[in-house]
Amino acid sequence: MNRRQVLRGALAAGLTTTALTALTETRQSLDLALAADTAPADLSDLEAAAEAYGYGYHGQAPTRFLADLVSDFAELQPHLDSPQPVAARIRVCRTAGQMAGMIAIVLHDLGTRKEARKWFATASRAAQESGDRQLHAWVLAREAMVPINYGAPHAAALLAEQARQAAGTRPTAAATLAAAVAARAYALSHQPDRAREALTAADTLMERLDADARADTWLTHSEQKHHVHLSHALTALGDTRRARESQQRALELSAPTSTMTRSLLTIDAATCTHRDGDTEEACRRIVSVLTGLPDAYRSGLVRHRATDLYHSIPVRRHEEPAVRELHDVLAS
Repeated sequence: MNRRQVLRGALAAGLTTTALTALTETRQSLDLALAADTAPADLSDLEAAAEAYGYGYHGQAPTRFLADLVSDFAELQPHLDSPQPVAARIRVCRTAGQMAGMIAIVLHDLGTRKEARKWFATASRAAQESGDRQLHAWVLAREAMVPINYGAPHAAALLAEQARQAAGTRPTAAATLAAAVAARAYALSHQPDRAREALTAADTLMERLDADARADTWLTHSEQKHHVHLSHALTALGDTRRARESQQRALELSAPTSTMTRSLLTIDAATCTHRDGDTEEACRRIVSVLTGLPDAYRSGLVRHRATDLYHSIPVRRHEEPAVRELHDVLAS
């Protein structure tokens, strides 16, 4: 049985101890290889694979996507174990940074924060060794989204600012992402002035991005993703009018198969509805999202974001039918 089949089998039951052990062994083996002064002769296939994974799930279950991605990531190690020219090592480290970062993104989406942070650390190390400052900035900005989404906005802001510093002032995908993520972090940590400064910077950079940087991948910064970030930041700021505009635009640009993104946008919209005074309707909308999701998406980030809204509802209202139904769905 090959590695891909083993990983698929281990992950089929979810992120169990066996599955996490397999992921850890794969990551640690490449960490060891990164310490050696070696590189592959030909990276074309793996570079193409990294590019393909950057287009996201495309309707696949996250665990199946993860199994395939980790399997291809593991193919980098034998290349690192063979002495090669410096230029080749730079290529493999760049590819390793991209793939490890995407593995971390999937683990984050699945709600496994601790494992996601470990994979981001591997991605950061590989990116630094490659000398690609934009890739390193991208890794830091994506890593900042873990504490943003799991209740540590101050820590997220520190990471986002590190990403902004690494990216520099040129209009790049990483610089735009870093500014957008910083806006979310500051909004959630009740620093509205800094949040609005970061939003302005993100919008300015977005306007200057070239066509390649605007491609719709995890490694770039498309208009759709820009509005997803703006939706969350503006919702947290209480600017519900502008938040709804970004939500609508992001939904228009999101593929029907973008299950997680569309769910998060709907939860943002429900949060705006709650902020505008209709808590009952907000709860109904979130219940509809949660009950309509495939099993693979019912935990992790979507559930956490829905729980945040529930906790924002005053305790005195928790016995109202719509609020109680949301509680029961979250508890199931």
